[in-house]
Amino acid sequence: MSEIDRTALIGALPYARRFARALTGSQSRGDGLVAEALRGELAVPEGAREGRLLARLALYRAICRISGDSPDGADGQGDGLSRPQRMLLLLTSLEELEPAQAALALSIPTDEAMAHVEAARGHLRAGAVARVLIIEDEPIIALDLQQLVEAAGHEVVGIAASEDEAVAIAAAERPTLVLADVNLGAGGDGTSAVARIMRTQQAPVIFVTAYPERLLTGQDLEPAFIITKPFEPTTLAIATYQAVTRGVHLDPV
Repeated sequence: MSEIDRTALIGALPYARRFARALTGSQSRGDGLVAEALRGELAVPEGAREGRLLARLALYRAICRISGDSPDGADGQGDGLSRPQRMLLLLTSLEELEPAQAALALSIPTDEAMAHVEAARGHLRAGAVARVLIIEDEPIIALDLQQLVEAAGHEVVGIAASEDEAVAIAAAERPTLVLADVNLGAGGDGTSAVARIMRTQQAPVIFVTAYPERLLTGQDLEPAFIITKPFEPTTLAIATYQAVTRGVHLDPV
C-alpha cells in the first residue's frame, strides 16, 4: 500500500468529515471517527488508481473500518439497511464514488458492493416520511427541489426565499427536515437562517452548496449533511433518507 501525501490528506478532510457525519448522524461522533482515523495508520487501499482520490479513499476506508468496531457507528436502525448498505449508499451518492471505488473503501468485491447498493436503494421509499422546509431563493430550483422531495415520498410544508421567511415558516409549520441553500442572494444566508431556526426547534438539516469545504471549517455552524451542486436526484433522495433515519440535529447556537 502507498503512503498518503500530507497535502492531499488535508484536502481530503472536508469530504471525510462529511461522510463520517452523515454515516453516524452526529457531528461529534462523525468528527470523532475522523480523528481516530487520523491517529491510526492510513494507507491507500490496494487497487486504487485515481490519484486525486487516493487520500479520500484511505480516509473512507479507515472510517468504515473504525465505525464497524463502534456499537453506535453505522449499524442499521431497524430500517432494513445493513451497515455495508448504508455506507455504500453514502459513498456512491453523497461522496459520488464509482461502485468500484466504494468497494475499495469496504475491502469487498465490486459486484458485492453493487448488489448492496441496489438492495439499499430498494428500501429508500420505505423510510420515515418527513415534513420538509425548503430554503432556496431561485424559484425554478426551489420547484425542482420540491418535486424531488415529494418524489422521495416526503411532504413539503413551505418554500422560503429569505432568512426571515424561513424562520417564519419554520415557526408555523415545525418541519421535521430542513433543506437549505447556502447563498440566498438578497435574502441573506442559508446558514444564518438555519441557525435562527435551531434556536427554538430541532430538525435534521441538509445543506446544498457548490463549495462543501466552506461549511466544514471547524468554526461556527457545521452541518452533518451536505449535498454538492450539481447533484443527481438519487443523491437528494439518499441524503434525505439518511437524515431522517439517523435523526441528526444541529446544536442550537
